[in-house]
Amino acid sequence: MKTYNHLFAQVASFDNLWHAFHRARRGKRSNGEVASFEYHLERNLLTLETELLTGTYQPGGYRHFYITEPKRRKISAAPFRDRVVHHALCAVIEPIFECRFIHHSYACRVGKGTHRALDAAQALARRYRYVLQGDIVQFFPSVDHQILRALLARRIADPQVMALIDLILATGAGHLESEYTMQWFPGDDLLNPLERPRGLPN
Repeated sequence: MKTYNHLFAQVASFDNLWHAFHRARRGKRSNGEVASFEYHLERNLLTLETELLTGTYQPGGYRHFYITEPKRRKISAAPFRDRVVHHALCAVIEPIFECRFIHHSYACRVGKGTHRALDAAQALARRYRYVLQGDIVQFFPSVDHQILRALLARRIADPQVMALIDLILATGAGHLESEYTMQWFPGDDLLNPLERPRGLPN
């Protein structure tokens, strides 16, 4: 009989997948793919649970399009059933990392968000005369999978959860190659950076 580590069992549980579906569906109920998944919701969630527990889950292909906000950006959207799995995974591992974020990190965090970031910025602007505006150029296309995985593995000891993360990362490799300008760093040889997969579709 196959055994499951506690953390992975939480990720793959029907209850967690049920709540993950509702989070993934938020703001997208009119989407045809979402409606189709919901029409056979219990069956689809049971199928996902079985695939995760038996190690047969395989992510689908990404859908690509561009948006301008204000600069042009490539979006690679995962199929809805995969987004349910993403939410199920994040629900379990997010608390491990949440306590390690700095206080003034506002994106994609419970109780934070754009409005609270604006409030904090206004409060800081009343105290300080200067501000440094910065941005990480080509952040999502440049994320090195090997480095990201090593950082995650420091906190996640469950090999089944790490295997799921590896699977998700592998499906995203190369999708944003056209958006990334190769950067070279001390210690890089001619092939090393080219061979290592990078890029997080978003």
